[in-house]
Amino acid sequence: MSETETSTEAQENPHAKVVLQAARAMTKASLLVTPPAVLVCIVLFSVLNGMPGFWGSLVGGALAMLASLSTLGMMRFSAGQDPMFVMVIALGGYVVKVVLLFGALTLLKGVSALHPMSLGITMIVAILLAAAAEFAAFRKTKIPTIIPS
Repeated sequence: MSETETSTEAQENPHAKVVLQAARAMTKASLLVTPPAVLVCIVLFSVLNGMPGFWGSLVGGALAMLASLSTLGMMRFSAGQDPMFVMVIALGGYVVKVVLLFGALTLLKGVSALHPMSLGITMIVAILLAAAAEFAAFRKTKIPTIIPS
């Protein structure tokens, strides 16, 4: 979907405008915080565990950042849809993402070039920091809310 199609949808659908605004803020916050943290992990685990630490941390950081950005991509993709469909995409996407991460980690389990602890810790750090940054950005985003009386 091109940027003009997305902006046209946002003009026609007020829900899309809000979702796109939140997705934009969350993506910006995530990309501001997560890559530097992954870089610190790569340096740290390279020093502690050599090349296996470097590769493990690099792969873990890449997997975690892809997982985080895929969620934000799903938000952009589903922005123009009915709010209930957005939730279906979000929950279904979460399940698919967890299964794919589990599959990737299972395939990487026996790879001796990767230090498993470096990979795991980097993934945990990246996922938690991305989630915290996205949450903070979402809370700062001015989203109209209807509070029933």
